[in-house]
Amino acid sequence: MSGSVLITGANGSIAEHTVNHLLRHYPEYTAILTVRDPDDANTKRLREIISKYPNAKTSIHQLDLADLSAVHEFASKIEKEIANSSYPPLSAILANAYYWNLVRDLELTKDGYEKTFQVGHIAHVALVLRLLGSFGPEGGRIVIFSSNAHWPGKNSLEKYPPAIPDDLDQLVKANTGADKTGIGFQKYANTKLATVAWSYALARHLKNDPRLNKIAVVTINPGNIVDSRGFRANTPKFFTYLQRFFLRPCLPLIRLTDHTSRLSAPAGVDITEIAVNPKYAGQGGYYTLLEKDESSPESRDEKKQEALWAKSLIWAGINKENTALAIDV
Repeated sequence: MSGSVLITGANGSIAEHTVNHLLRHYPEYTAILTVRDPDDANTKRLREIISKYPNAKTSIHQLDLADLSAVHEFASKIEKEIANSSYPPLSAILANAYYWNLVRDLELTKDGYEKTFQVGHIAHVALVLRLLGSFGPEGGRIVIFSSNAHWPGKNSLEKYPPAIPDDLDQLVKANTGADKTGIGFQKYANTKLATVAWSYALARHLKNDPRLNKIAVVTINPGNIVDSRGFRANTPKFFTYLQRFFLRPCLPLIRLTDHTSRLSAPAGVDITEIAVNPKYAGQGGYYTLLEKDESSPESRDEKKQEALWAKSLIWAGINKENTALAIDV
């Protein structure tokens, strides 16, 4: 089997290892890679990885998920290029990119949504739903990235527990306060919670569409990544010290009580495997690492899932004309 694998945030800590494993062990696939900044140090590192595989079929695209018009434009471009055989049909979409801000007031995007939530959830809703018709007849997999942060009380950085509010528009507002780290992390956790809940609704709607029911939805918590560059992006200096002097050197001890704490390299390998390995074909659901697991109780509330589904269509600008999925909008 071969096809295209689209990865957002492809220059990220986990994703660069995902790309490396994909190109090394699954060279029959075409990698469509998006990055926010094609010229930064992380993308340079990504290009160095790709250069090790001279026969690899890859392309790097600039995509700012904080701009929904750019997301729709990119989706239209990929849709056309798959239709004219410039790329093979999609086999997998890996919704990897995320953003957080733990040191400043929360930000609004040009679309009027809080940036963490737009980058982590809304933009991926738009991209995934726009490109469903570009999967091949054999289907494929959509990989949604979770975190233990979506489950109240499970992440040590949590100060305010994540929750899906009755007024869903609160999720897209940039609520401010003196505790920028606590509020910023809650926004990140809320984004993960909303995305997990939405993924269940997506799986149901795909299952009920005979044209698309071979596309599986996999939601995965890749673990607590102690070498993630996210610890050094928009975070207090304490996070950098925590990573350098405790998390990384003490990882063997940490793993005695938390087996999900690990480095980004094995996480990247797992993501590749769950995305393209035939062993996981057609197997959707929630995973922690590569083990089937259960997400938080609130994320499994079907009424909240469907409410988020309907609202996310509006936020993302999805309608009957721009998705192959049968929807009621």
